[in-house]
Amino acid sequence: MGRRKLQIKRIEDRHNRQVTFSKRRSGLMKKAHELSVLCDVEIALVVFSGHGRQYEFCSGESLGNALDRYQTYVNEETSAKGTDDKPKDDLNALWTGPELLEMISELDVDLLTTKELELLETHLASLLGQTRQRKTELTTEAVATLHEKEKQLREEKILLENQIAAETGCQENERANKELELVLPSEPQANDDRVLQLLK
Repeated sequence: MGRRKLQIKRIEDRHNRQVTFSKRRSGLMKKAHELSVLCDVEIALVVFSGHGRQYEFCSGESLGNALDRYQTYVNEETSAKGTDDKPKDDLNALWTGPELLEMISELDVDLLTTKELELLETHLASLLGQTRQRKTELTTEAVATLHEKEKQLREEKILLENQIAAETGCQENERANKELELVLPSEPQANDDRVLQLLK
């Protein structure tokens, strides 16, 4: 008796669905690796779990380079056909954070056609590029803010050091004046004594 044919539909049991995802993801990565070695081809693979966790495989230098290469290819194909891609603003409206994760978590790629898979891959590549760009912008802004804060703290430190130096100088002047006051009162008394002796 052969293996029972698996009906392709969403697995309702959460535990079974997670186990199946883990096994099939590993199998998919293994097949991608084998195909890249056997046929000497470059393969880039991105998988998002139901919880939004990303898994990736790339047989080339990096996934970013593969996606950039793919985006270049798509742009050249589009230019050759004389058709314009959908504006990025429209893509952003349709493919935003929570909606994207929810859609991908419920998506069964086994049911998609090649054209639909290509469209999905294009959207994901576009979003990945935008995500990386935004991450770079935020990191740059954070570094600039830290530099500004460091500069401000240095200025405050110098100001405090000057105030402490000024207060220390004032205290030393006051101490010197008190010492002079202790010494100077004896001199007028001596002068008064001399005046009295002269008057006698």
